[in-house]
Amino acid sequence: MASPPTRTARQIRTDFLEFFRDRAGHEIVPSSPVVPHDDPTLLFTNAGMNQFKDVFLGTGSRPWVRAVDTQKCIRAGGKHNDLDDVGRDTWHHTFFEMLGNWSFGDYFKAEAITWAWQLLTEVWGLPKERLHVTVFAGDEADGLGPDEEAEQLWAQCTDIDPTHITRWGRKDNFWEMGASGPCGPCSEIHFDSTPDCSGAPLVNADHPDVIEIWNLVFMQFDRRSDGTLVELPARHVDTGMGLERIVRVCQGVRSNYATDLWAPLFNSIQSCTGAPAYTDDDSNPVDVAYRVVADHVRCLTVSLADGARPGPDGRGYVLRRILRRGVRMARQSLGATDPLLCRLVPTVVEELGDVFEALRSDPDLIASIIEDEERAFLRTLDRGLLLFDEAAQRGGNSISGEDAFTLHDTWGFPIDLTEQMALERGIQVDKADYEARMDAARALSRAGGGADAAATLPPDAIAGLEALGAKPTDDAAKFHDKPVALARIVGLWDGTQLVDQLHGACEGIVILDRTTFYGEQGGQIGDTGRLITEAEGATHGGATFQVTDTQRAGDWVLHIGRVSEGDLRRGDHVTTRVNVARRSQIEANHTATHVLNHALRAHLGTEADQRGSLVADDRLRFDVSTRTAPDTETIAAIEQHVSDMIAGNLSVQARECPLEVAQRMTGVRAVFGERYPDPVRVVSIGPSIDELMNQPEGDWGDASIEFCGGTHLQTTGGIEDFVLTQEQGLAAGIRRVVAVTGERARSLRASGETLLQQVEQAMAADDASLEAHVESIARDHVELELGLVHRRRVDEALDTLRDRVKKVRKAASGESKAAAIDAARLLAEAGGDLIVGEVPAGDKDALLAAMDTVKGNCPEAACLLASRDDASVLIVARVPDAGIKAGLKAGDWVREVAKACGGGGGGRPDMAQAGGKNPDALPEALEKATTFAKEKLG
Repeated sequence: MASPPTRTARQIRTDFLEFFRDRAGHEIVPSSPVVPHDDPTLLFTNAGMNQFKDVFLGTGSRPWVRAVDTQKCIRAGGKHNDLDDVGRDTWHHTFFEMLGNWSFGDYFKAEAITWAWQLLTEVWGLPKERLHVTVFAGDEADGLGPDEEAEQLWAQCTDIDPTHITRWGRKDNFWEMGASGPCGPCSEIHFDSTPDCSGAPLVNADHPDVIEIWNLVFMQFDRRSDGTLVELPARHVDTGMGLERIVRVCQGVRSNYATDLWAPLFNSIQSCTGAPAYTDDDSNPVDVAYRVVADHVRCLTVSLADGARPGPDGRGYVLRRILRRGVRMARQSLGATDPLLCRLVPTVVEELGDVFEALRSDPDLIASIIEDEERAFLRTLDRGLLLFDEAAQRGGNSISGEDAFTLHDTWGFPIDLTEQMALERGIQVDKADYEARMDAARALSRAGGGADAAATLPPDAIAGLEALGAKPTDDAAKFHDKPVALARIVGLWDGTQLVDQLHGACEGIVILDRTTFYGEQGGQIGDTGRLITEAEGATHGGATFQVTDTQRAGDWVLHIGRVSEGDLRRGDHVTTRVNVARRSQIEANHTATHVLNHALRAHLGTEADQRGSLVADDRLRFDVSTRTAPDTETIAAIEQHVSDMIAGNLSVQARECPLEVAQRMTGVRAVFGERYPDPVRVVSIGPSIDELMNQPEGDWGDASIEFCGGTHLQTTGGIEDFVLTQEQGLAAGIRRVVAVTGERARSLRASGETLLQQVEQAMAADDASLEAHVESIARDHVELELGLVHRRRVDEALDTLRDRVKKVRKAASGESKAAAIDAARLLAEAGGDLIVGEVPAGDKDALLAAMDTVKGNCPEAACLLASRDDASVLIVARVPDAGIKAGLKAGDWVREVAKACGGGGGGRPDMAQAGGKNPDALPEALEKATTFAKEKLG
């Protein structure tokens, strides 16, 4: 085939943006983040239209009606997932750029078709005979005929070969945002790269030689919730063209990876590993590894720059899977023994940083996060690969579910990585058994990690409940503040099997048809309490079951505990009695968690996403993504923000809302990657649910709005007080905060205020009493439990006060040394071969300085000097060689004097030091010193 004029990828991107700006008056708009902060149910931005969703829904607007952009997109999870195909073919990627032009109620089909043809054929010079277009063929179920308008416009507005215009059904040529909302027919443009231009039969066949390069979507309908279609009052155009694909076409190659978009990364990979050069061979495992590593490091770098972080679930786990897939390829096929992906980050930034500025904000942090993840996986990778080999040999044609689970649970191999490795060997993975083991592990984890078999139900027990005709537990009453209700026992589990009866003192699980107990879910721990049968309500007398925990198994609520009185039988009616005091503490902490989430985002920025939480009765814990550790003032501001919302006694409302409406609520918060039901339960602090339903896109910036299935207070005032107690790093880019509420928070706050008052007193104290103040504060600081802000502020104050103590001591030491030297000089002036005396030395250094003075003036004299304070005595002695020969040794000399002062010591014959505990005995001890020396010296 004839190659079109070669353009670089940068030129092609620029051509697209400038074509629509200059010829059609489009506004060039920046890409939205690949982390969709305003759509909590979407893992990643996966299409150019995501940032304009509100315009298409009619709930928002822009100051322009025409736009053009290049949008960062990731398709590696959820409905749109290209991860498994990356590397195996030449055109799938996890990260890619989507070039798009938009019309919001302005131009429509004629202009979109005309401009698309002009750009492709006139600007880029693509051979017209290699272009094919598809149009919508109609759909009887929707009552839609074929898109004859688009078909005619292609024939009239362009000089495309009419035989290259074909009709296709709803699957290929009718675009919909979702089950409801704006939708319409689309027209796709395909490029034929077969050698003889014979690719017409390969259109829409997913063939590498005939690929779709541009999709023009004409949104002219609104699909109602009942499935019917109505005309939109305003019609829109939404087009999308993958940069990687159009660069391939414009550069005349048959693989996306054979373009200049990838050459810099491939060069860096070869430089770092010494691997053979890339040859673009689908069957070459080295080339496949080049593709995977290059693609994955682009995806990781872009997503981390936009605030995502690797983690154990949701979006974080998708990134971790991508990273580990790349590490495995680098290790096995490229021979990389050390972290490789992190060393490729600068190349990604160099190639894309001028287009997407977020990449240049902190590339060192991005590389550091990737390196930490790589090193963690490399520690277990080789052992995991060996175990995979053993499992493959043992299993024959398949990897067992047990082996797949062990690779995941012990060695960090995501299941899709195991499946990829199995595919490379032509064997299968027992995915069903793996999933069953994962479900059991999740149930055990929810039950508290160390829970025994009685704390969970295996899949066969669930099947047994269904066989008994039991229906999932109705637990709606948990939201109604009614701790007491009448229920019927539909199942009993004794730790090993379903039984008809639980006897006294037996541990097990009770399953009811309805309950007021909250089963642990969404970070909120389960309730405790009692299940009681009255004698007249049972066939065998009364019984009591102490509920020590409540968990969930699917839609069944599990009341875990032991029979403390009587016997329980399936079919008995029981009264549920939740521990109300404990539930109230949990609810206070859960509402406080929502308020804290709001405060963290306000003070840490939009990247502060929830990464996990625990809501218990005695504390709350919140994991948040943030690039830096918050300083004391930021922590104080967060705590004050929460306190202000508590003082405001804001209304807390919860209600199920249609998911589509809930997602549009301004500022709504949710756990990214979580699948939410429709309808979804919304918890609002501030505005009422009615207000949110009526104006979902209203200005609710000061409100806390979250998707949540937990229980809450009715007003924030019920939290009473809030104090942060801990803040620490959990992983790269993840911080954890812990807090308490209510009476405990008040107690911590009071202790902190008391200690800060002591700090103020110490700051104002004179030098003489300063050290005593500091010692008292330091002692109380250790003994008292304080909140995080008070603890940090006391730590900072103690550092300042201790510096001042050092200065006071230094000044006092200088004065003491001067006085000691003066006294020593007087003793030396008296002369003689024996000098014994007391000098006013405040410390050992001053006493030694005094000894040096005597030595300088009387080098041949034997000298013993002492000083004292209110509690102790310091003694130092020096004996010249002549004195030692005469029998006087400094060590013996100070030892005798120290004994007289209630102490001890010793040293060399020429120099020694000692101490005593009785300063009042010093005068008599010095007399003994003189006597002892004279006896020795004769």
